[in-house]
Amino acid sequence: MNNVLIIDDDKELCALMKKCVEQENLSAIVAYNGIKGLRLIDESKDSCSLIILDVMLPDIDGFQILKKIRDTSNIPVLMLTAKSNEEDKVFGLRLGADDYLTKPFSINELMARVNSLIRRYTTLNPFTADTDNILLKDMVIDKLNRTVSVKDIPVSLTGKEFDLLLFLASNKGRVFTKKQIYSQVWEEEYAFDDSNIMSFISKLRKKIEPDPDHPFYILTVRGVGYRFNKEA
Repeated sequence: MNNVLIIDDDKELCALMKKCVEQENLSAIVAYNGIKGLRLIDESKDSCSLIILDVMLPDIDGFQILKKIRDTSNIPVLMLTAKSNEEDKVFGLRLGADDYLTKPFSINELMARVNSLIRRYTTLNPFTADTDNILLKDMVIDKLNRTVSVKDIPVSLTGKEFDLLLFLASNKGRVFTKKQIYSQVWEEEYAFDDSNIMSFISKLRKKIEPDPDHPFYILTVRGVGYRFNKEA
């Protein structure tokens, strides 16, 4: 059974989310503050399939918790916030959040996002082939376990970075615009400026490229977008 960790200080909302998660045949555990949340993350990291994380917590800022999660794990993180400021959303996504919901939100929307994130984390992506691995020059992408290694050295990627790499590598040689990449990887209508995609590409290159300033795997097609090197 997939486990969902909910970190939010709104006890009534937590009770509602927990109930809805369990109605989907998922297991849910709750923490009402950041300190307990971090402890539960450490205890359940091998069985946790999703973290629902509120930005505004009484003790530790949700963004700080997100940073700590991304130091060691690519578990999907769905951020919750009462703020509608787009800068906060972009900041969270750049830190490694996989999705974002602004309060108040509908339970139907919450559960749609929960199920989508868990599905992407625990099963093969719909745009990939049926084999478990993608074998490239000096790189192996394990789709089933969502891991990447370059020259046999494991590379730590966030959930969204992995999705981005997997999408591009699964379509070697094809050129995609930034809008097309966003629509395929984020699975929603393009809502941000191009700098958001460029930031993800830049961070991904720093992790996988032998020389990020002269990339081999992810190539820029000037005036259009990006493509994965068909020679890789």
